[in-house]
Amino acid sequence: MILGNICTRNCSYCGVSSGKPLPPNAMEPGQIVKAVIKLDLNYVVITSVTRDDLEDGGADHFAAVIETIRSQKPTVKIEVLVPDFRGRKKSLQTVLAAAPFVLNHNVETVPRLFKKVRPEAKYQRSLDLLKLSKALSPDIYTKSGFMVGLGEEKEEVFSLLEDLKSAGCDFVTIGQYLAPTKENLPPTRYVSPEEYENYKTFGRNIGLKKVVAGPFVRSSYQAEGLVQPEE
Repeated sequence: MILGNICTRNCSYCGVSSGKPLPPNAMEPGQIVKAVIKLDLNYVVITSVTRDDLEDGGADHFAAVIETIRSQKPTVKIEVLVPDFRGRKKSLQTVLAAAPFVLNHNVETVPRLFKKVRPEAKYQRSLDLLKLSKALSPDIYTKSGFMVGLGEEKEEVFSLLEDLKSAGCDFVTIGQYLAPTKENLPPTRYVSPEEYENYKTFGRNIGLKKVVAGPFVRSSYQAEGLVQPEE
């Protein structure tokens, strides 16, 4: 995770601290590439807190990290899990110009629950980011993910998967919401294995490249394997 550990938003499901973050650390791209080389990684997922305090939402920093990693280890595949950049096309273009392997942006929940779960975000804005990414850079995979157990209905999940497909999303992750602290929203239910299988089947049937769904699935769950072709 880049750009610090303080988020400018305060989503009710998230355990990350909210407040006034520090300025971006110019040394961070170099520090990350050292870790990539030391760990001999072939696939890297880079994410961040939301930085609404920055004019570009942190896009330049994302690009610097991608470019620094690639300059030292050109064979590594890089997935970025980005915030919505408040809908700024220029910020998204900056990240895409650095040519990540995967552009990931999580919708997190169904549209009806956005005000409760993500009050400072907008469902359509997230869909538009994914759609614009595919339009601007069709060769870069797009990915999204969301949680279940927040009060959604099954039909809303099916509708959300259809929306992601329509937005040009390639890969989707679905996992059980678990409250990180007692102050966060409590789960409304625990989803059955059968229900996850139904979502996976539905996703395949509507043409998504792959849907990974299960109680412990998260955005970066088996990230490299997700983008491999089915056996």
